[in-house]
Amino acid sequence: MSEVICVHVKASDPISEAGLVASIRHRPELRVVGAQLADQRTVGLLAVERVDAGSLQLLRGMRSAGVERTVIVASTLDEESVVAAAEAGVAGLLRRAEATPERLVQVVTSVCRGAGVVPPDLLGRLLKQVASLQHHVLAPRGIGFSGLTSRETEVLRLVATGHGTQEIAQKLAYSERTVKNTLHDVTSRFHLRNRSHAVAYAIREGLI
Repeated sequence: MSEVICVHVKASDPISEAGLVASIRHRPELRVVGAQLADQRTVGLLAVERVDAGSLQLLRGMRSAGVERTVIVASTLDEESVVAAAEAGVAGLLRRAEATPERLVQVVTSVCRGAGVVPPDLLGRLLKQVASLQHHVLAPRGIGFSGLTSRETEVLRLVATGHGTQEIAQKLAYSERTVKNTLHDVTSRFHLRNRSHAVAYAIREGLI
């Protein structure tokens, strides 16, 4: 039998919260828990009218309770909602009209396993926005979605394999000052202590 997934439910109004709890309370795959029992393994389920400042405030409240993976069920979803939710770290989005108990179980299970869920009709538009951002904003500045330039990525990869500043400069045909400045830029931007911390961070976050 699959492990039961703990779900912490919140909503912008008590009626919506009660309705959401009632729709999943008897599902054997899920177990509704209060904030006091929520932790990093819990999936947060948030019901709101739309993704706005108020709903993001509720989301922050869930995070303060230790809930990191979240699903928003909204009456209205559009491209701006998807972008705002993505920026806030939301893993799943579902329209209220489509939030049957079966669909809620599917989305919560997917998010628990590390997947992201977005309504199909909005996914294509979101990908177009991402491509436009890369083409018009990031690429002209030599930056990828990782937040690192190609030079920073090259330097960090060589540091990770044990190369010193002089060796990196020789391999990449940079001056040693350029290598040092590149590492300084990375540590400053991501608030890291030193080059070892920068490498550990980049590996942990999948940047190199």
